[in-house]
Amino acid sequence: MAKVNNWHLKRDMEYVYDEARPKKQWAIIFDLNKCIACQTCTLACKTTWTSGKGQEYMFWNNVETKPWGGYPLAWDLRVLEKLGRQDWAKNGTYAGKTIFEAAPPTERAVHFAPQDEDWMYPNIGEDDCQGLVEKGGHIGSLPHDKWFFYLPRTCAHCTYPACLAACPRKAIYKREEDGIVLIDQSRCKGYGECVRACPYKKSMYNPYTRVSEKCVGCYPAVEQGVQPQCVVNCIGKIRIMGFISPPAKARDDNPVDYLVHKKQLALPYYPQLGLEPNIYYIPPIHADRAYLHQMFGPQVDGAIERYKKLPEDPIAQGLLVLMGSSDKILHRFKVERGEAQGFDEQGNELVRVPVTEGVVERAAFDEKLGAPRNNTP
Repeated sequence: MAKVNNWHLKRDMEYVYDEARPKKQWAIIFDLNKCIACQTCTLACKTTWTSGKGQEYMFWNNVETKPWGGYPLAWDLRVLEKLGRQDWAKNGTYAGKTIFEAAPPTERAVHFAPQDEDWMYPNIGEDDCQGLVEKGGHIGSLPHDKWFFYLPRTCAHCTYPACLAACPRKAIYKREEDGIVLIDQSRCKGYGECVRACPYKKSMYNPYTRVSEKCVGCYPAVEQGVQPQCVVNCIGKIRIMGFISPPAKARDDNPVDYLVHKKQLALPYYPQLGLEPNIYYIPPIHADRAYLHQMFGPQVDGAIERYKKLPEDPIAQGLLVLMGSSDKILHRFKVERGEAQGFDEQGNELVRVPVTEGVVERAAFDEKLGAPRNNTP
């Protein structure tokens, strides 16, 4: 096993291969405070990538309700139980073992193998609340004592993918140009080691073609400077896809770097697993803190407090308004004079939106027509 640096854990860890970061790293940020589980992202991905034979059960993008939902069934609980105790030191360093460090000698990673029926209930637990809502119950102060939230998920195109580490055929590779993790299906023999090893369960077996398949990060679109289907079709505008830098190379004008490194609003999920996943979440401000600490690590409290103070931060507020405002990949952004601007890699302006939308209030009764307006245009 090689020693590699995992900045999510603030320490070195063991991994099968030497550290080799790509020139650019594909990454997505989700604002969980805005997701309504409309599943538009899921259908956009489904109709684009997984409408073929053997893909009927596959959802490369899914949205599940936490704490009770899971696709496949209980994927997170089963991985965490096998991993065992997970401790964080006071300085934010992970003191427990990753799935690679806790693996038995004959395995590359701690894992479990989902059964066919585990994939059959992608919406189990949907809208199920943590805690019983009694008659007369109401929402009091934050966090709520009765809560749930929606968790959209794609492949995290990890810096240290477990699927890549486990593949005996070396059919899985990480692209140097953008960090997207792909499966070479001409090399894959369908052994299923990637399905077992991926703790997020985003590598899936196709029984018709008898090879494994996974989210491809919409790389044909990314190569043209366009964001993935799940991002551009999100009606809640909760997502932004870009390229993340390591902490030492972070740029304040890079949208992803700003939210992850500068403001520390967006956090990786289950960082203790050790994969350095490249999807990041702005945690929900209303959910149970102990649950969020387990899912996102020790920085949750700070991220939530900063999110609550967004009205006092026009730059961060402007950047969140840019989310979903363009189908193009934003490499740079700027907020000034009440407007947020997004730019491509060459510095050309792609989008400009007001930080605060203007509001026009119409009278309920139209004096000229002598008629009530109600909701008619």
